[in-house]
Amino acid sequence: MDLWFSTSENLQRIRDAGTEHCVHPIHSDARSLPFATEFFDAIISIDSFPYYGTDDLYLNYVSRFVKPGGQIAIAGAGLMHEIEGPAPEWEPIMYCLHSAPWWRSHWEKTGLVNVELADSMPDGWKFWLQWQNVVAPENFPEIRAIEDDAGKLMGYVRAVARRQAGAKLDEIIRAVPTTYARQPVLRPPMR
Repeated sequence: MDLWFSTSENLQRIRDAGTEHCVHPIHSDARSLPFATEFFDAIISIDSFPYYGTDDLYLNYVSRFVKPGGQIAIAGAGLMHEIEGPAPEWEPIMYCLHSAPWWRSHWEKTGLVNVELADSMPDGWKFWLQWQNVVAPENFPEIRAIEDDAGKLMGYVRAVARRQAGAKLDEIIRAVPTTYARQPVLRPPMR
């Protein structure tokens, strides 16, 4: 599932990998998933979760798509420690990136999952740099920032959690009732 890349191009990647019998490209937003409740054994997000998963309510939303006891895993660009003060000048969007301890805390506070792993990948900044050089070699500000930082602030983080079998998920509000009932604008005070 991808929001930013063409499903046709993703299908070609899938075919090139020889996995077209079991992998199907879908264009969708992570906040509007087209799957049934408890559909997956595992959900894995690579290089995208910080763009939507920092929302305090998102883990409750996405957890419903994985079976109880199933895993949710993320890996991608992250921080070695949280940013104190303003974000680096080259990239204000860095505020969506977080450290492994932040992800652990963010997920554990919900009571929905047991976090099995939350850490920084050794030399993860090198993977970030390698990826950047492949997908956007003209993005000199980010490439230079990663090179200059050399893993002091920026790197790759990963987290793996398992949905608790008895976790109570809040219902998703899909619509607000639209039936109008005439009421006075000013109501009498409650006693």
